[in-house]
Amino acid sequence: MNRHPAGWLGLAENALRQAPPTALLATTRSLLAQYVQARNVTLLLADYGLTVLQPVTHLPHTGEAATIRDGSAAGRAFTAEAPVVEVTDEPDMVLVHVPITVRGDRLGIVSIRLPESAIQGASGVLDLAAFATALGHELLVAERDTDLYLQARRRRRLTLAAEMQWQLLPGRGFAREEFTLGAHLEPAYAVGGDNFDWSVTDDALTITVTDGQGQGTQAALLTNLAVNALRNARRAGISLEDQACLADQAVYGEYVGKMSAPTLLLRIELATGRTAVVDAGSPQLFRMRSGVVERVQLDAQLPLGMFEETQYRAERFSLDPGDRLIIVSSGVHAAQNAGSDPFGEQALRETIAAARGGSTHETARAVVDGLMQYHGGEELPADAAVVCLDWRGKQPSAH
Repeated sequence: MNRHPAGWLGLAENALRQAPPTALLATTRSLLAQYVQARNVTLLLADYGLTVLQPVTHLPHTGEAATIRDGSAAGRAFTAEAPVVEVTDEPDMVLVHVPITVRGDRLGIVSIRLPESAIQGASGVLDLAAFATALGHELLVAERDTDLYLQARRRRRLTLAAEMQWQLLPGRGFAREEFTLGAHLEPAYAVGGDNFDWSVTDDALTITVTDGQGQGTQAALLTNLAVNALRNARRAGISLEDQACLADQAVYGEYVGKMSAPTLLLRIELATGRTAVVDAGSPQLFRMRSGVVERVQLDAQLPLGMFEETQYRAERFSLDPGDRLIIVSSGVHAAQNAGSDPFGEQALRETIAAARGGSTHETARAVVDGLMQYHGGEELPADAAVVCLDWRGKQPSAH
């Protein structure tokens, strides 16, 4: 294999950083051809509904998408977040599907056709995985300056409300030593008011899930106001209760009680797992501990913006290593099908328990899939947001 004596990864990462935003794919192909003798490279990004991997090409033209859950090699690599090597009909040639994940946020796959000899050895596939991670970082940076990669993720046009909501999200996953987060939002191309948000410091993780009332852009505008008010308060370094109070004032100041934003707020201390939670409305919290799923019963307080100068109080509990938390919006726990039967807590608990062996991403998706089956496989009639957290806690120091 034609490797630079100093190691090719550092050189390749530098070249990616210097590439124009729209030239990342061309640069990737050139680099992998040079360093690992790649014959063909395809970049596939996960669509908003996490149903297919869409190839990045010259828009508006597009290539054939790969279905994530049809058992394809690319789909397996994306779901398992691990490289998959596929044998080809051409002697000594393999197709390596490498997931592109940035700090726990799954973006897509890079599929590389190359000689099998190029990935032999202890670091062969690991080097490709490191390259894919570097590519993922550059893709996120490039999205500030070009629409190419956002457009490539779309199976169809987003509604204006959905456009506003997707731009508001922090991502669909995040991971670090103490925890892993995965989240899902539906209907992906027409979501209106539901939202999830998170932020981490050296000391704590803050998560919010918001149910924006109304429909379409009306709901999206309300949620944008509520989420940005919560962010503004959080960045001021005040308590969780005060964050809720300030966001409540912002929403009431705009809508004077005509519309409100039910929200669940959590703050988890990374060193201890001690958790503060404010239940300001309809999102519900479930915990799976030692395989047992239960709803965390909280004192329901008023939704943000319902009345002027509402005072909020936080409740507290502790997380143990191995705990899984699942937060669902009202579009999940309060859903009703054509027969007016509620989806309900029991169905939710069973769905969460059945997904116990899956990742946080797959668990969030499994809850939405269960909801879709409940509605007969059709697009959901109401927004549904699901956030799943696996808690590990601080690991003992090796020293």
